Amino acid sequence: MSDSVRVLDSTLADEHLALLRDRDTPSPAFRRAVGCLTTLVIAEALRDLEARESTVTTPMAVAHVRRAARRITVIPILRAGLAMLDPALALMPERARVGFLGMARDEATLKPRVYLESIPDDLSADDVVALDVMVATGGSCVAALDEIAKLRPASLRLAGLIAAPEGLERVTAAYPDVQITVAAVDERLNERGFIMPGLGDAGDRLYAPARPPEP
Repeated sequence: MSDSVRVLDSTLADEHLALLRDRDTPSPAFRRAVGCLTTLVIAEALRDLEARESTVTTPMAVAHVRRAARRITVIPILRAGLAMLDPALALMPERARVGFLGMARDEATLKPRVYLESIPDDLSADDVVALDVMVATGGSCVAALDEIAKLRPASLRLAGLIAAPEGLERVTAAYPDVQITVAAVDERLNERGFIMPGLGDAGDRLYAPARPPEP
């Protein structure tokens, strides 16, 4: 595995992964598990952000502190990546910004295409984190990173929950300097491009309608 890939090694992360994998986990519990796992992944992904020294005044004295040296911009890849946005922002400094990228497969070419892009124009002074629940074939992640890289961010990271080896290989081949952090790397892709054993279609499971009450 590439040195640019980090994988969580945490029993707490595994607990939330178990809920995500279980086909009987309902959408509300699935969304909560995504949120909890995102918190763990983002904390690991950003643990080595460049810092600057500063001071604050406590009720007792002046304290020397460290703060993020640059502004952070978070960009979820829609639709599933949107579920990672709120827990990611909860960890960010107040000056953090948000962008959005919507990716879909072109049925004629079978390649990912951008159907929505709303990203701050100038990222040259920002540490950017792209969010996507699954790194499966890696096609949509590479296409998203292509769009972000055009704006020349100071640094670029990709945070996800579950990845396939094939997807990681594709992303690291295209962007060897982009750090990728995930909670788990699974066995493989199946013939339909789904991660095995995976968790199914993340978007469908996140936003499935609630089951009607039993009569």
